[in-house]
Amino acid sequence: MLPVIFFIYFAVAMTALSILIITRKNPVHSVLWMLAMFFHIAALYLFLNAEFLAAVQLILYAGAILVLFLFVIMMLNLREELSIERFIDEWPIGVALAVSILLLIYFTLAKFVQGPLGQYSIEAVKSETHTKALGKVLYTDYLFPFEIASLVLLIAIVGAIVLAKKRS
Repeated sequence: MLPVIFFIYFAVAMTALSILIITRKNPVHSVLWMLAMFFHIAALYLFLNAEFLAAVQLILYAGAILVLFLFVIMMLNLREELSIERFIDEWPIGVALAVSILLLIYFTLAKFVQGPLGQYSIEAVKSETHTKALGKVLYTDYLFPFEIASLVLLIAIVGAIVLAKKRS
């Protein structure tokens, strides 16, 4: 019963924090609520015995991504952003679209059939740690998609440098 209570807490807290992120008028407050949400996500990973993912969540997202968001916010003109109207009159259409997408996801997942189980059972993962099992799968079965993802990130970095470089 206690694990169910913890999971319900994390689900409700992350949903509430997500709503707070998108409804705050001040972008810095949104980033701070996002930080709280990232900590809750990391705690949920710990609750699911995924220590490596919890560490990556804290280091990568709570550390690096939020610093990037704060730099972007500092480059914005906040006085202009705070003075303009935040929401437009078409919000009922957005709510209807969001509800329809959620219903589509629900009905799709309701018909989801679990495929064959992999070679890593709970006992196998516990015997060789999560990080080692994740590394074996990532660098053997999914090496090509991993390399493609790194290439896409490299292209994004080069593109950001080219766009940020001032013309001389």
